Amino acid sequence: MIVIVTIAALIFIDTYISKQAEPDLYSNIKKVPAKKAALVLGTAKYIAKGKKNYFYTYRIRSTAQLFRSGKVKAIVVSGDNSTKYYDETTRMQKDLIKAGIPSRYITLDYAGFRTLDSVVRAEAIFDLKDYIIVSQKFHLERALFIAKAKGQKVIGFMAKDIPGTAAAYRMKLREYLARAKAFLDVYILHTEPKFYGKKVKVIYKK
Repeated sequence: MIVIVTIAALIFIDTYISKQAEPDLYSNIKKVPAKKAALVLGTAKYIAKGKKNYFYTYRIRSTAQLFRSGKVKAIVVSGDNSTKYYDETTRMQKDLIKAGIPSRYITLDYAGFRTLDSVVRAEAIFDLKDYIIVSQKFHLERALFIAKAKGQKVIGFMAKDIPGTAAAYRMKLREYLARAKAFLDVYILHTEPKFYGKKVKVIYKK
């Protein structure tokens, strides 16, 4: 009985979060509304044995596309930099610069340890209130859910996914649990970011 209730709860939360995000998800660069800034959610550039992580690759491409198309005037990259050997944010910054984005318009959030941290800190530290979040659809839906629950005005620009792959199936399974945790964090636990720190000024392209 407990197993059945748990599965039902996971399915309900998954559906609820997806439905909430649906009206604010965009995949066509021509249709996405222009905003002041984009928040790029971090992930590792490489997976096991040095293979490319295409979730990462496509997020970088989508972010560069937004900037080059004039849809955003600044970019905040948010990721995990918990040790000197693991630094998602600096890697994203370097690859965005390689993609043609001037470094002065890229601001780094080194304390994006979780999606909740990245989203809450976007407003608290970087003063983003009406912005675009960049990630794959499965991740964006959860990020938008958290942002809206915190009173932020956000939309999502969907980076290309890699459907049908082992990585995609693993992420989908992980996402069920992550969404349940996000639901608890927002409505029950009222979880705060692990770290806040001082305000950071974002530079916008004029």
